[in-house]
Amino acid sequence: MVLPVELTESQLESLQQRAKALGISAEQLAAAAVADLVSKPADDFQQAASRVLSKNAELYRRLA
Repeated sequence: MVLPVELTESQLESLQQRAKALGISAEQLAAAAVADLVSKPADDFQQAASRVLSKNAELYRRLA
């Protein structure tokens, strides 16, 4: 899927510099960054889920 993204000039320059330092294209770096972002659950979600599971552990044990 192609997803057009609008960057400021300074963002584009930074992306290109980092990509060059890694020896990859700016497009590859952007795709890798997006893939990394969407593959990990958000920290706040993880914390909330842990809190709910911990809070209701006794209830879940009884229901099992």
